[in-house]
Amino acid sequence: MPFPPAGGGDIVGRAVGERLSERLGQQVVIDNRGGASTVIGAELAARAPRDGYTLMLAPNTTMAVLPSLRRDLPYDPVRDFEPVSLLTTSPYLLVVHPALPAANVKELIALAKAKPGRIDYATPGRGTSNHLAAEMFKLMSGADFRHVPFKGTAQAYTSVMGGHVSMMFVSTASALPHVKAGRLRALGISTAQRNPAVPDIPTIAEAGVPGYHAASWAGIVAPRGTPRAIVDKLNALLAEVLRESELRQRLAAQGYDPEPSTPKAFADFIRSELARYGKLVKAAGITLD
Repeated sequence: MPFPPAGGGDIVGRAVGERLSERLGQQVVIDNRGGASTVIGAELAARAPRDGYTLMLAPNTTMAVLPSLRRDLPYDPVRDFEPVSLLTTSPYLLVVHPALPAANVKELIALAKAKPGRIDYATPGRGTSNHLAAEMFKLMSGADFRHVPFKGTAQAYTSVMGGHVSMMFVSTASALPHVKAGRLRALGISTAQRNPAVPDIPTIAEAGVPGYHAASWAGIVAPRGTPRAIVDKLNALLAEVLRESELRQRLAAQGYDPEPSTPKAFADFIRSELARYGKLVKAAGITLD
């Protein structure tokens, strides 16, 4: 796991790892190696032995966003990894501190326009997909929000729930408990359609930013050079895991859409996402400097 515990990707990885362990007949160890917006964990995974015993939960931040922002990455998402399977896609929730005087997306935008640069948003790091989702919102809404990066999702949550930062874009799965407990207020969901897990929360597009769409995804990759027979076996096992009705219901209840794929389909998807995020980075003028 190229990020600290408690985030949305961690929830998916642990759920899938548990089921994969049962099918393999051996323990799947979850090793959280967070830091540098997933770069530390990704570099470790890319340099791991090519024997099928080290896999990485590969989120869009690692595989498609950072390559569009940084030229000095110690890994290449296409050259250094063997795609095994896409696992899930999911929307982000736009959440704010309950005391913020904005009950909906339109009010949030109006507040930000009245106070340019004074409404800030937290992310689990510069260059993460959460960062890109927020920058897309900023670009499309025409409002000026200030970025406050942290070293992981848990720290970003603490800052918003404590009222130190106003808002954040975060995975539906990890946000829902805090929303239900009243520690955060959800204003909108990032995908084009409402999500069955939170049917009462409007899409950001319908709530004030027409055309807005952003989604998180995660898959499994192995170090490049891992034997094809191992990749194919793992792919088949992951497909079985993601077809389990109990796991699908568990993931769906948290806002995730299980989407197993072939290795080739996942490789093609990664390339298409690299192109899409590259266009967004250029249009928004986003840099890590």
